[in-house]
Amino acid sequence: MDLLAQVEAALDTIRPYLETDGGNVSVEEITPDKVVKLKLLGACGSCPMSIMTLKAGIEQAIKKAVPEITGVDATNLTDMDDPAAVLPENLR
Repeated sequence: MDLLAQVEAALDTIRPYLETDGGNVSVEEITPDKVVKLKLLGACGSCPMSIMTLKAGIEQAIKKAVPEITGVDATNLTDMDDPAAVLPENLR
């Protein structure tokens, strides 16, 4: 199974949870340094908890299933480099 298929299989394990809240993700690319670039779709694209979902949920599921993946980023989130953005108390 190629790397993309493995990543898609990992995503399929968490998609039902994303879809429950009206969201989803699509794989845009896997970079040469094994970083998965995702696009957050539907409610995930505008949810204030998207960064936490991406890092604590999606990234962990992918890295557990596909250990060679080094990271996961969303192409349509602008504040991914702000570590405070993932803390729920900063969402007030």
